[in-house]
Amino acid sequence: MSAEESFTYRRDQPKNGETRLVWIDVATGESSNITAGPGIKVSPAVLPSGRIAYVRKDAGNEGIFYGEKMRGPTGLVRNPSWSPDGMQVVYHKILSYQTPDSEEIGQQTHDWQKVYSMNPQYELINTRTFPAFAPDGTRFVSTPPENNTRLVLADSGKDTSQQIFHQEGRVALAPNWSPQGDAIIFGLGSFFRERARGAQISIIKPDGSGFREVTTGANNNGFPSFAPDGKRFVYRTFGPEGQGLRIMNLEDNSITTLTTEYDNFAQWSPRSDFIVFVRKHQGTFSIFTIRPDKMDLRQLTDSPADDSHPGWSPDGKSIVFTSGRMGFKDEGLYSDTPQPYGELFVMRYDGTQVQQLTDNQWEDGGSAWQPSPQLRSKH
Repeated sequence: MSAEESFTYRRDQPKNGETRLVWIDVATGESSNITAGPGIKVSPAVLPSGRIAYVRKDAGNEGIFYGEKMRGPTGLVRNPSWSPDGMQVVYHKILSYQTPDSEEIGQQTHDWQKVYSMNPQYELINTRTFPAFAPDGTRFVSTPPENNTRLVLADSGKDTSQQIFHQEGRVALAPNWSPQGDAIIFGLGSFFRERARGAQISIIKPDGSGFREVTTGANNNGFPSFAPDGKRFVYRTFGPEGQGLRIMNLEDNSITTLTTEYDNFAQWSPRSDFIVFVRKHQGTFSIFTIRPDKMDLRQLTDSPADDSHPGWSPDGKSIVFTSGRMGFKDEGLYSDTPQPYGELFVMRYDGTQVQQLTDNQWEDGGSAWQPSPQLRSKH
């Protein structure tokens, strides 16, 4: 087959973290694999000589390859383009991931940075991981991506913060304020790797004092959210003691099973009527709501991609969430962003009137809606 009748492309193999190159005949649709060896391969090209060129991105083997073994320029190469005779190549090379305000590309350390919103009704602020606003909206707590064993407290509108919690070797993630503003609840343990080591729900005061763990056991407990009465919270759990969502009463430490499915990211509505959460459903993650008494389970989203990270508006009438429904972004191949497909959306509490807020190559997620009377429609 000739180059005019066929083309190459990159095919993902998520199970082993590698990709392979494939020939496909345009006329017949038949495809065949190209021998190129192991590794993560992108940007394939057919040179006039018939040789296949491509970029490898797997650690220790970054650079341009010609066939399985012949190497070209090495390093963090992107977007190569060959001369008509195939004898020269021009390309972009990343010299360093270090920037003045980050340790890794895509990991910014801003506490408050305004970014573009597709909908002028909503103002978007870029900040650290899983921010949570105080009830009056004047402060928020979050996890710095460059050191996820800490919690930091910042004033809304300012790009400075102070540490209020740190425990070496344990990730502090997804904080949530009590409705009275006198406590912050969060998950503490292993959430990304070695999750079998477990995690517990912990509480501190806004000044960092009064630390205590409120859950126990071998399970991985995380992502808590206070009820409007401040006496209970919902959280997700998985492990040898079962999985799903649980509600804990802080007055007597009793625990009620809310769900038993693969559920996460629960958030209690400010109106107390519903708990929104994410469920793995038919191969993808979708957003559901359920009442605290286990009644009225509803599926709000049903897109081919994952929907996640829901958050309530201060009045409990709308939900902001992250979705991959806009499809693959080829910028992800350039930026090395680990999850480059999430965009922000807003919908009504019943899943209607969906509006898109962002469209870029980054993962926009972990949103929190600012509960300020002056910024009631902002998050």
